[in-house]
Amino acid sequence: MTNFLIKTLANAAALAVAIWLIGDITLSGGSGGEKTLTLVVVALIFGVVNFVVKPIVKLFSVPLLILTLGLFTLVINALMLMLTSWLADKLDLSFHVEGFWTAVLGGLVVSIVSWALNMALPDKD
Repeated sequence: MTNFLIKTLANAAALAVAIWLIGDITLSGGSGGEKTLTLVVVALIFGVVNFVVKPIVKLFSVPLLILTLGLFTLVINALMLMLTSWLADKLDLSFHVEGFWTAVLGGLVVSIVSWALNMALPDKD
């Protein structure tokens, strides 16, 4: 349970960095506490999308991953971020990613920050 909480907070921090760095990824509305709660809920959605959908997409895209020497992973990360944005919109959350190339850049930022945080934070089961 602690590991799940740490991973969710790392995802929330990574999404916050992407929102801060990239103008077309937005989290709007409400006070600071409301935005924080929305960010944590979006991080939960992002975690579920990465846990459920991403492995299936990677499985079906193995030939493209091999052909591009793994660079297609950037596209998969962008699609997961866009799916998170779509689901957040359906749940009336104020998180939005504007366009595919913004999602590619956002996916890259989220991946780097998540990797760095997961390396720095303890890994308990």
